[in-house]
Amino acid sequence: MERESMEVDVLIVGAGPAGLSAAIRLMQLAEGAGAELSVCVIEKGSEVGAHIMSGAVMEPRALDELIPDWQERGAPLNVPVTAEKFMFLTDVNSIPLPNFMLPKATHNKGNYIISLGNVCRWMGEQAEAMGVEIYPGFAASELLFHDDGRVKGVVTGVMGIDAKGEQKPTFEPGMELHGKYVLFGEGCRGSLSQQLIARFDLEKDCQPQTYGIGLKELWEVPDDVHQEGLVVHTAGWPMDMATYGGSFLYHLDNNQIAIGFVIGLDYQNPHLSPFDEFQRYKTHPDISRYLEGGKRIAYGARALNEGGLQSIPGLVFPGGALIGCSAGFMNVPKIKGSHNAIKTGMLAAEAAFEAIQDANGAGQDMPAPVLENYPVALRESWVWRELTAARNFRPAFAKWGLIGGTLYGGVDQFLGGHVPWTMAHPHVDHESLKPKDQCKAIDYPRPDGVFSFDKPSSVFISNTNHEEDQPVHLQLADPRKPVDHNLALYDAPEQRYCPAGVYEILTDDDGGNARLQINAQNCLHCKTCEIKDPTQNITWTVPEGTGGPNYPNM
Repeated sequence: MERESMEVDVLIVGAGPAGLSAAIRLMQLAEGAGAELSVCVIEKGSEVGAHIMSGAVMEPRALDELIPDWQERGAPLNVPVTAEKFMFLTDVNSIPLPNFMLPKATHNKGNYIISLGNVCRWMGEQAEAMGVEIYPGFAASELLFHDDGRVKGVVTGVMGIDAKGEQKPTFEPGMELHGKYVLFGEGCRGSLSQQLIARFDLEKDCQPQTYGIGLKELWEVPDDVHQEGLVVHTAGWPMDMATYGGSFLYHLDNNQIAIGFVIGLDYQNPHLSPFDEFQRYKTHPDISRYLEGGKRIAYGARALNEGGLQSIPGLVFPGGALIGCSAGFMNVPKIKGSHNAIKTGMLAAEAAFEAIQDANGAGQDMPAPVLENYPVALRESWVWRELTAARNFRPAFAKWGLIGGTLYGGVDQFLGGHVPWTMAHPHVDHESLKPKDQCKAIDYPRPDGVFSFDKPSSVFISNTNHEEDQPVHLQLADPRKPVDHNLALYDAPEQRYCPAGVYEILTDDDGGNARLQINAQNCLHCKTCEIKDPTQNITWTVPEGTGGPNYPNM
């Protein structure tokens, strides 16, 4: 069956903050120049915002630049930060750290507690009002190239393939979308972005990316425990001194609290379960008091970039660019990345518009192949200065642990990051696990159903759904490795690092014939498995469009 195709000036993959800001900026420039410009955004979620999950406290700096009158337009930034606390937790107590002792970069005055999904929904409305075409439910599954190697576009919307890989009666071959430039804003560990990084060797001049896993729940709580505008962060328990991790607890409006935990994926103990660490964190008396009498209404998980400046790959290649967390612009000490995602989307849009206009003025069908002005503009922007100041925070923890890393990070940030050295990340995340016999097993308490819960009930409230009769989108290069290597050496850590119960070791009644079962329908699209698998045996590919979580207010 022959594919239909559509040509646009700029194709954007991913309706997150980076992709939508790029679309809006392109239309602003076209309007200002009196030019015609076609811009299309495709999104694998069932709607804009369905797959967006972040803490989140938002620094409005980039939004101020993109849409200066965002308040008048009704942007859902409704809860300014009014108070903030930081605590070091022990197993039963907490040690508050006065705000004046915290580096300036970590302060949240002037910031807003938000649902990033709702902000993206609003940004999508702004983009569509300007003439941007947005297609949710269309997963970009394949890259297309011109004969000279330049990126041509993507294939999207392939439907009707059964679990055996054969065409069903409902088969649709998908559509080819072509663009003069294709901007990839897929978020952290985007599947096509990873292919582009490998194809064009974009990591040749940077360090490998490092990651964390963020787990989040949304709660509705009574009036007497809710403090709208309050931000609480913690470090310490339940993490040990060598494992990077910390929490956030943000009081939204409407008596809602966003609570979550982030764990660096360079952890060493294969018995560690990020999901269960998050659940027991909520039972701490200085945390559970904020949830007392409340009801959990949503759950999700997502990997996040932690490599910072050292790990930013090459951003441009013939025919396109990486924007937002596809490249990794999160500021680790700030625990923020959406403002940088918005700004990088704007910078790439400006470079693309200029190149297209130059080509039009010269009467050329195709503009210059590489958007050289985008990385140049990035290095001259406040994003680069901000990440330069933050560059040593995460590797310091990896080198010296909680105490040493905190002390170094505090001094480094008080100096504004203006030190004459740049620390390296000591390893990639999948290399850090120690054999199971060298690590202490962790006895996690059973969920109490009040503050802590199990994975099945958590996945249920993520509204995750996939078409069952389709190929498993989590592909194993070698189906023997999960048992022969991972189970034998690490006690099958995929059972624990996955926050949704996707990976399960099954045996016969006598305990023999161990085998891995992949419950792909549970997948939250967090990408942790692809990052943390010790043999790099797992490849995450897109399922049919609309598959995955449907996050409300996350």
